[in-house]
Amino acid sequence: HFSKYQGTGNDFVIIDNRAGEISLSREQIKQLCDRHFGVGADGLMLLNTAAGYDFEMKYYNSDGNESTMCGNGGRCLVKFPYNLRIHKDAYRFIAIDGPHNAEIDLDGTVSLQMKDVSGLKAYDGDVILDTGSPHYVRMAEKLKDLDVYKEGKAIRNSPDFRKEGINV
Repeated sequence: HFSKYQGTGNDFVIIDNRAGEISLSREQIKQLCDRHFGVGADGLMLLNTAAGYDFEMKYYNSDGNESTMCGNGGRCLVKFPYNLRIHKDAYRFIAIDGPHNAEIDLDGTVSLQMKDVSGLKAYDGDVILDTGSPHYVRMAEKLKDLDVYKEGKAIRNSPDFRKEGINV
């Protein structure tokens, strides 16, 4: 059994693994996330138990590899136990980058505390920062004139970032 959630356009396969019975290989995760032959998703998350926390977020990219923290995924994963009728005023969970706090407003909006950005790194006139996962930021004067998808894909797939990956 699985659920499928989306947050700000990113979609995820989510599996309740609180019983600890689910163990998926990289290939199985990749197949589940495949948009042509699987469920299709940007990533897969397991809702695990963790001592001292409401749950653990285990996040995998669509290529099947465990990945860094994903804010949109984290918000979806908080909503998942809520929809399982585990209602709380606030949730505290652990992810690969450490602990996170989250709340669900009366209208259902999930607010998630990400880790503080520590330091900015200049890169070719742009900026790289870490919010739990690396982000590449380019300032643009006329955003509507910029092909964000094309430019972002070119940066993400450049030799400097292809191996480790980066959000653009």
